[in-house]
Amino acid sequence: MPYYIYIVTTIDTTTKKAVQAVSEFENFKQAKAEVRRLRAEEQLQDNQSYKVIFADTAAEAEQRLIEYREEPIAKEWEK
Repeated sequence: MPYYIYIVTTIDTTTKKAVQAVSEFENFKQAKAEVRRLRAEEQLQDNQSYKVIFADTAAEAEQRLIEYREEPIAKEWEK
């Protein structure tokens, strides 16, 4: 399964997101190096970020990135 790099844009609330494909890699080391290079060279807007995701297909990767996930509840010892 490949690793995909996306630009994720949060739209007005934290529940809506838009994704834009950047590239695809066969191993994590290459994807990680590319995302680090992109983050260092290209400044994104405040509501955008680069994400690396592992999925069977690009459609599955996009679906995982835009789905709403509640923030984890911090345990007492994590505060």
